[in-house]
Amino acid sequence: MEDLLALLRAAGEPTRLRILSILSTGEMTVSEMTQALLQSQPRISRHLKLLADAGLVVRFPEGSWVFYRLNETNENYALVDQLIASMPPDDQILLRDRERLDRVRAERATRAQEYFAANAADWDDLRARHIREDLVEAEITTLLG
Repeated sequence: MEDLLALLRAAGEPTRLRILSILSTGEMTVSEMTQALLQSQPRISRHLKLLADAGLVVRFPEGSWVFYRLNETNENYALVDQLIASMPPDDQILLRDRERLDRVRAERATRAQEYFAANAADWDDLRARHIREDLVEAEITTLLG
């Protein structure tokens, strides 16, 4: 019962509902969320902490970035999914969030393409600087049994 109440308290705020809505489209960084929602980084981070404490979102580092996504392993995820599905599809705030989110994702894709285009010739060398490929393959083999 307490977990359910914590979920409802965490989700029951306009900015946090907007965060859940945009995260339903995929993982994002805090920076991307600030651009999509037009809110400050401290404000988004505070809301994310409350959502994470309630088990609604998970945080995961990837390289020098930290991404957030919906916690689909939460026992009450079906309720979160229902909340998101219940949001009016013609809500102007949510529509503008999605428009900005589309631009943010397009910028992310452009930056990734530019990075790989600039580094493609040296890609094998760059990868070798971070971790030896044979160690990665050995670990994968071990994990797969």
